[in-house]
Amino acid sequence: MSEQIKVEQGNSYHNILKYISMFGSVQIINVLIGLVRNKLVAVILGPNGFGFISLLNSTIKLISESTNLGISFTAVRQISDYFEQKNEEKTIHYIKVVRSWSLLTACFGAFVCIALAPFLNQWTFTWGDHTLHFMMLSPVVFCTAIMGGEMAILKGTRHLKALAQISVINVLGALCISIPLLYVFHQSGIIPSLNLVAFFSLIITLLYSLRFYPLKQKNEKFFADGLEMLRIGVCFTLAGIAGSGAEMLIRTYLNNVSGLDIVGLYNAGFMICVTYAGMVFAAMETDYFPRLSAAYHNVTKMNDTINHQIEVSLLIVAPMLIAIIIFLPILIPLLFSSKFIEVIPMAQIAIMAMFLHAVDLPIEYLPLAKGDSVTYFMIEFIYDAIFVIAIILGYNYWGLLGTGAALLFAHIINCVGVIIYCHWRYKVRLSQKVTILFCISSLLGTLAYLFTLTIYGIPYWVLGSLVLCISVLTSYILYKRFSV
Repeated sequence: MSEQIKVEQGNSYHNILKYISMFGSVQIINVLIGLVRNKLVAVILGPNGFGFISLLNSTIKLISESTNLGISFTAVRQISDYFEQKNEEKTIHYIKVVRSWSLLTACFGAFVCIALAPFLNQWTFTWGDHTLHFMMLSPVVFCTAIMGGEMAILKGTRHLKALAQISVINVLGALCISIPLLYVFHQSGIIPSLNLVAFFSLIITLLYSLRFYPLKQKNEKFFADGLEMLRIGVCFTLAGIAGSGAEMLIRTYLNNVSGLDIVGLYNAGFMICVTYAGMVFAAMETDYFPRLSAAYHNVTKMNDTINHQIEVSLLIVAPMLIAIIIFLPILIPLLFSSKFIEVIPMAQIAIMAMFLHAVDLPIEYLPLAKGDSVTYFMIEFIYDAIFVIAIILGYNYWGLLGTGAALLFAHIINCVGVIIYCHWRYKVRLSQKVTILFCISSLLGTLAYLFTLTIYGIPYWVLGSLVLCISVLTSYILYKRFSV
């Protein structure tokens, strides 16, 4: 390997770490604030109220992703392309296109939310009439669509600092708005808090976005110019429907067979595994997707981009996942309340799925970067189908623990399938470094999980802490070696 390639590779690692560190720090702040919020919500409302919020949020996500035509994600690709070419005229024009379509989808989403409210009530609940509750979610759907378009504009034009600031302000706003309402009105304050938080988040996003790109609409063919974006966005939307539909279906099933308490417990475990443990992946998206979109034309550069992203993600996420597995008996009462203790075994096994997610997620972005939205939809749909079936079977046979095992099983199938398919279709090749790093990380994670099943008391904490220290040291040593 030449000195120039070594320097470029080292810079690649440092740049990836730089952006993950920046957005990772933001995610950590957001998670810490979110922890305070979730803790207070859990104490104020208990598992029952936590489950009710979960169902409403699942509904918002399903309707939003069913009606926004994927603009919040697909617009980033085109704006980023024009921005990287330094074509200011096309960049400004396409921003207008995105805003026009965002407004249209926002109105459509709000209408769909109102129209489907009776059906959602019958499908989701076996008791009471919640039709009005679902209708009152329409402003949230509207705000979410507008905000998604503006965030896409900021991502595509690389205003990363503004994105970080918006993220923190919105989470702080959500805490300050929702908790007083829930404390005073309990479950009656859930719908108003969701609406006020959505409106606040939209205002903050617009204040930043309009400062960089003021609203200057003229009589131009904005809608026709957005058809290419929508062509990619249709399959992305279908994938979003499948994903959100799967989550809502699972929560509805659990509510109908066991009640809101189980929905709340499941949502708490899912939140720990996918939301908190996935903060590195959320940090990755902002910088990684534009870089991959610029590299997919060259197979070598594409593979380097994917492999470097996986390597850095594993180096960062492995110690964090092991720490969650080991210290979850302490974290659950701190994050929620003692009423959520029974979710610990489910969350501990489900956390193992995130080791696989660190590998398959960077690869799954490739079809979107290439504009191959049909492949992306196929991958997501197959995973969602396996996920729903596995969760239902897992809960029927082993309760909450079965849902954690089902989540791990679905990710194993998905990861293997994605690697094989993308190798065949796009010539994706995982590097030797990725293979070695994944084996070491997953082995340490498995060891930590086995300790939760076989060792108790002081030996558990000593050996668990030892595995965590080994993981941290391994990540540090390998990062230094890889980046040289």
